[in-house]
Amino acid sequence: MANEDIYANLTQLGGATKLPNSPEEAVLERVPNPQAGTNYAVRFTAPEFTSLCPMTGQPDFAHIVLDYVPGDWLVESKSLKLFLGSFRNHGAFHEDCTVTIGKRLVEVLQPQWLRVGGYWYPRGGIPIDIFYQTGEQPVGVWIPDQGVPTYRGRG
Repeated sequence: MANEDIYANLTQLGGATKLPNSPEEAVLERVPNPQAGTNYAVRFTAPEFTSLCPMTGQPDFAHIVLDYVPGDWLVESKSLKLFLGSFRNHGAFHEDCTVTIGKRLVEVLQPQWLRVGGYWYPRGGIPIDIFYQTGEQPVGVWIPDQGVPTYRGRG
């Protein structure tokens, strides 16, 4: 471990934590990027993301893929997991959930670049895919395709 001090301010990692009641209550934690100055991509995939339909209260399901090129900060993954889990009882449209995730990460991390793909399962018989991105994809950084095919049902 190069520098343990970069983890000193984390409050959720390594201990018992409760799922926040809402995305607004969730605390996204960050650590200094030990490779700041080197361009590379980070990917998180949340294949079992859930939220609630704001009109019916029925659960909605999505496969969320987050890609970012860090600047000076990295997101601490447990806090990200808790943040994403906090949408479980949150009522909002797919578009709002997906863009909120992206904006919140940008606010906390100030990455060089970030994109969020929200691949939602059908609601009312229609699957919805939502994409949020900050600016142009950086040149010289390998950022693979998100690899999530268009929803095809069971066929």
